[in-house]
Amino acid sequence: MAAKKQRTLGIIGGMSWESTESYYRLINEGIKAELGSLHSADLLIHSVDFAPIGELQAQGAWDEMGVILANSGKRLQAAGAQGLLIATNTMHKVIDDVQAATNLPIIHIADATAKAIQAQGLTKIALLGTQFTMTQDFYKQRLIDTGLQVLVPENDARAEVHRIIYDELCQGQFLDSSRQYYSQVIKDLANKGAEGVILGCTEIGLLIQQADSPIAVFDTTAIHAAAAVDFLLSH
Repeated sequence: MAAKKQRTLGIIGGMSWESTESYYRLINEGIKAELGSLHSADLLIHSVDFAPIGELQAQGAWDEMGVILANSGKRLQAAGAQGLLIATNTMHKVIDDVQAATNLPIIHIADATAKAIQAQGLTKIALLGTQFTMTQDFYKQRLIDTGLQVLVPENDARAEVHRIIYDELCQGQFLDSSRQYYSQVIKDLANKGAEGVILGCTEIGLLIQQADSPIAVFDTTAIHAAAAVDFLLSH
């Protein structure tokens, strides 16, 4: 029997490369699990330079970032991508720019995550991520629109969660002290009624595992990668 034909998926990555590496591994593991033998995923990856994007994020220059990611999407489309994945939570803020530039299907990380949460029957969820992801409507409201109640840390804790992402995780540093801090933040949100926690930055799953949390952990990188496998194998 001939092997099931895959579609070609383009990944806009590099934000950070540490989490993009995880995407590559997880998607290939998923294809291997589905197809067996020597199969691997039909992927195109454009890894952008994160430093200029990080500076633009700090400036709030989202229009400029939209142009960068739209151009990345167009390059992947020209190379043969039949769909796209933006390998970061925060940069889904500019997903409409990428969509308008390419008109390709884009696997939305928040939609995939909401579906995974609802599959477990949960309704009240904690959200950790960058300040942008934790507070702005492009992500949080998308979850709320599916019927979820979303809890985020208080101001000081949000600031520290954000700092750890940029100063440590995106630079390949995974400190026990930061793991303990995140665990305490999760416990505090659980005490406020959170039934699960979204690791809403693609690097957080490199630091926090289920064993570090008293409530269900939803790793957006793993969830997004699983959705990518579904896309690759669907026609």
